[in-house]
Amino acid sequence: MFVITAIFIDLLVGDPRGIPHPVIGIGKIISVAESALRKWGTGRTKERALGVLLVLVVLSAVYAAAFLILWLAGLIHPIIRVLAAVWLISTTIAIKGLGDAAMQVFRPLVKGDLDSARTYVGYIVGRETHSLTEREVTRATVETVAENIVDAVVAPLFYALIGGAPLALLYRAVNTLDSMVGYKNDKYRYFGWASARLDDVLNYIPARITGLLLWAAALMTKGLNAGRAWQAMRRDAAKHPSPNSGIPEAAVAGALGIQLGGFNSYGGIVSERARMGTAVREFAAEDIRQTIRILRLTAAIIVILLLVAAGSLYIGEKR
Repeated sequence: MFVITAIFIDLLVGDPRGIPHPVIGIGKIISVAESALRKWGTGRTKERALGVLLVLVVLSAVYAAAFLILWLAGLIHPIIRVLAAVWLISTTIAIKGLGDAAMQVFRPLVKGDLDSARTYVGYIVGRETHSLTEREVTRATVETVAENIVDAVVAPLFYALIGGAPLALLYRAVNTLDSMVGYKNDKYRYFGWASARLDDVLNYIPARITGLLLWAAALMTKGLNAGRAWQAMRRDAAKHPSPNSGIPEAAVAGALGIQLGGFNSYGGIVSERARMGTAVREFAAEDIRQTIRILRLTAAIIVILLLVAAGSLYIGEKR
């Protein structure tokens, strides 16, 4: 029930301003640790070793902090410990935040305010956005929401179910490490290698669970095509440079009948991403809102499955 409650807290309040967020603290730990470790030298072998050490330092600090928070809460009262655990789990997911960020792009886009839409999409993607067309703004938003259904919803909940708040926070720490240092550029190619690989490993099972959930969501939603979603996952997911991100992107592309992927620009360097899905029709701004619906329905399916599982366990115990 911890996980279900955490989902509802996230859906209701998201990440309210003024309340310290653990992910911000994790980011600061990473920044401080990176600055300290960078002083120890450069070179392929040394940077890889320091990158491994960075992961160990950050994960140890995050686990210790989570354990301390729950221990101190338990000293006050067991109920306070439960509330603290639920709150910590809720901070590792971002159903409301992801949907709200996408809607910030959608609103100006449908009003014809492309400049504002470019600005807002720039907050959630790493590619250059200043010259994106309406089609490319839509594509960028849909790709980001689809990919983050794994990172911001399914994976943290998966680890919360296995190991509670501490393990969910450890996953979030790995995910944050990957987002901060897991780049394949000159600065992070070796130093961020361990963070990127560990993120791939931890997302492997959740990404495939997400694929099944997205197929189920498409099956349950009028206007979406579950058959194309399944076909796109089987055919296109492995083309993605990430072993995991291609699954949700291909599933959403197939369900919507659009084609994701294409040319993106990062720091002036143009990169071509593999195409996901078949373009049955042209992009429309409404695809953003439809992807948000898929995101929320996926969360709803998780809640239903957890309630069914909890009910089955309760009935089994009563027999």
